[in-house]
Amino acid sequence: MANFVVFGIPGDSQLYLADIGAGTISPLNVPAGSDLGAADQLRNAGATIIKGVNLAITVGSAASAGSGRMDDAAASGRMDDSVPSGRMD
Repeated sequence: MANFVVFGIPGDSQLYLADIGAGTISPLNVPAGSDLGAADQLRNAGATIIKGVNLAITVGSAASAGSGRMDDAAASGRMDDSVPSGRMD
């Protein structure tokens, strides 16, 4: 199992490194010209890049996550407001 996850959130240009074992999250400085730097440029332009993760969902609060709620759209049975099929991509 991977012990580290790099992630970014739409609207936030910073990438973060989550250390699963230590339970910490810290800002990650990405080397220019690296593969991760290229991926970061793509995601800042609107791309979604997924590798080695089988579930990632933003929630409004820890309480929402703890209750199993994913977002307001999920309450209607849909995973994404813009996709009527319920697909998450």
